[in-house]
Amino acid sequence: MPGVPFEELTLRASEAATAGRLLEALRFARAGVALNPMWSQGWFYMGMIGHLQGRFVEARDAFRKVVEIAPEWAAAWALLGLCEFQLEEYDRALDDIRRGQSLGLSGDEEIERAAFLHEALLLIRMGEFERSVAPLTELVRTQPDSAGLRAACGLMVLRIAALPTEVAPDQRDLVMTAGAAGCSVLAGRPEEAEEGFEKLVARYPSARGVHGAYGLFLSGEASERALPMLRKEVELYPDNARAHLQIALEELTRGQAAAALPSAREAARLAPELFATNLALGRALAETGAVEEGIAELEQAAVLGPERAEVYLALARAYAAAGRFRDVERAREKLLELEARRRPQLR
Repeated sequence: MPGVPFEELTLRASEAATAGRLLEALRFARAGVALNPMWSQGWFYMGMIGHLQGRFVEARDAFRKVVEIAPEWAAAWALLGLCEFQLEEYDRALDDIRRGQSLGLSGDEEIERAAFLHEALLLIRMGEFERSVAPLTELVRTQPDSAGLRAACGLMVLRIAALPTEVAPDQRDLVMTAGAAGCSVLAGRPEEAEEGFEKLVARYPSARGVHGAYGLFLSGEASERALPMLRKEVELYPDNARAHLQIALEELTRGQAAAALPSAREAARLAPELFATNLALGRALAETGAVEEGIAELEQAAVLGPERAEVYLALARAYAAAGRFRDVERAREKLLELEARRRPQLR
């Protein structure tokens, strides 16, 4: 727009964007950044409009300019991550969404909710199901139910490492039925959740993960029905490492370390890369008298889950049983370090 001063372009872009005249706002924003490439708001307008119109490459590149100029702009980082998600740049998407969250998104609820959902979806896709619980819980408790949220909860509940768009058509009702039960759990409505899981088991009695999901819920409710449900899962799917793991944890919770040991060994054999399987096996070994063997498993759990307090608590107990008191102090120091790091996040 030759002859139009930069200040007027910024004003017109802002007015058009506020009024929802997107094409007009885009035209003024492009003219403005042509005059002043450091105008971060202009790049932001271009990114927002591109995102709304599904032009994700253009939007991604615009948001990259924003965060280059204004690296503390939380919403720009989150929106950059959302564009990268659409472009299947999943690793970068998770990093950038989390960067935006760390800078604070509380001023824009819509962007904050989208960031939580896509963070959860990316974690689910990675198989990090437990870590997806926190963002899903935040969503379930702060927004109305939605199909997208139910799908995410269903994938988490069934431990399916995929995105909703990757679910086969004949599996969609299974995922959505599981998701309804999962949403009820995260919302703190146990009676409704139990009804949902009963419906899930009745409708899909032989589907992978169904009995395991119900068993995990029942375990959280301290129900005597938890172990039979989990055992039904491993009867149907002997290779389900997480079901074996949950059986071991349930037995350990009940003080039955010897009963936990076979399931803990099988879980660790099937999924040696999971810190939790090494933790369960280490605890079961240490609590049945094989203390040094248990310590070796627990130390491997610490390698795989270096930020997990429960590992160091178990290590401290095992070291004490072995009379390794210097190692006890080292484990306790690590626990104090983790607690000190956790406190600022709770404020």
